Amino acid sequence: MSNDVEVLLSDLNGHGGVFCPNSKAHMKLWNSHPKVYLDVAKTGSAKCPYCGTLFTLKLSETEHIGKHA
Repeated sequence: MSNDVEVLLSDLNGHGGVFCPNSKAHMKLWNSHPKVYLDVAKTGSAKCPYCGTLFTLKLSETEHIGKHA
């Protein structure tokens, strides 16, 4: 089951990533997979190798990173 999730800078951890499973993806605990770290800040998106959920940094948030990087 693939799911696309838009994330904000405030959703990222201190290293610029998120973990999957993630509550923003509306995953049930009983139906989840092992926890994996996904580096979203590096390229603006990352896809979970287990469930296929694509986490994408909101466009205006990506533009913000580019101006201050």
